[in-house]
Amino acid sequence: MTLDRFIRVKYKANEKKVEVLREILSELGLDCARTIEERVDLQFDALKNLHANLGDDELFIKLVIANSIVSYQLTAKGERWWWEFSRYFSENPPAGSIAEAYSSFLPNSRTNRRLVAGKVRRLERLEPFLDSLSLSGLRDYYFNGMERLRDELAKALGSKRSAKTIVFAVKMFGYAGRIAFGEFVPYPMVIEIPDDVRINAYTKRFTNEPPVSFWGRIAGKTGIPPLHIDSILWPVLGGSAEVLRRLKEHCTKWEDVLRLADL
Repeated sequence: MTLDRFIRVKYKANEKKVEVLREILSELGLDCARTIEERVDLQFDALKNLHANLGDDELFIKLVIANSIVSYQLTAKGERWWWEFSRYFSENPPAGSIAEAYSSFLPNSRTNRRLVAGKVRRLERLEPFLDSLSLSGLRDYYFNGMERLRDELAKALGSKRSAKTIVFAVKMFGYAGRIAFGEFVPYPMVIEIPDDVRINAYTKRFTNEPPVSFWGRIAGKTGIPPLHIDSILWPVLGGSAEVLRRLKEHCTKWEDVLRLADL
C-alpha cells in the first residue's frame, strides 16, 4: 500500500471528492490565486491604501507583520478589520513603539477589541525582532527567505511554526512585499495553510486528516503552495457579495472557483 493510500484509508478520505478538488485546483493554478489576491481580496486593497498614505516602506511592512500577529478573535470580518487598520495608521503612523501604538488603537477598535492586553503583550515580545530589521533585511526575507521569516517570527513569539497567526503573518508579509517591492514572489511550498475555523470545516468535507497535512499534500499534487490555495478557497468560504462581484469581474475562471463551494 502506498503512503497516499494508507493516509486516505486511515483518515477515511472521500477519494472521489478529493480527486475532483485536485482537478479543479490544478486547472485554476497559481495565476488564479494571484488574481484573487491582487484583484479580489479587499485586504490587499487595504494594504495598498496604507502604503500610499505612509510613504515609508519599512514602517509599512513592519506594521503589516504586527497587525497579522494580532488578527485573531476578531469582532467583524477580516476585511473590515484590515481596512480599519489601514485607515487608522494612515492617519496615525507610529512615532515610536508599535506596541504602544496598538495599546491606543485596539481598545477603541470596532473590529478587534477582544483580548486586548494579550495582543499588546504579543507585540511587545515581537517588537525587538521588528526593531532589528532594516528595509534591506525585509527585502531579503521577501525575495530569499519567507521560510526563514516564519521561523524567526515563531521563535520571537514562542509559537509553533505552523501556528495560524504565524503563517498568516507570512501571507500578509507577502502581500506587503509585493506592494513595496513591485514584484510577485510565490509563497514557499513548505509554509502551511492557516488552520482557521473555515479551513478546518471545509477540510472535513474531504477527510478526517488534519488540515495542515491534507492541504500540504494537495499542494504537492497541484503545484500550488498552501498559502496560495488558501487564497483560492477564501472567496467561496465566506466572501461577501462584493468579493463575489470582484471575483466574477477579474477572474476568468470564476465558475471553476465557485465549483469548490459545492464539493
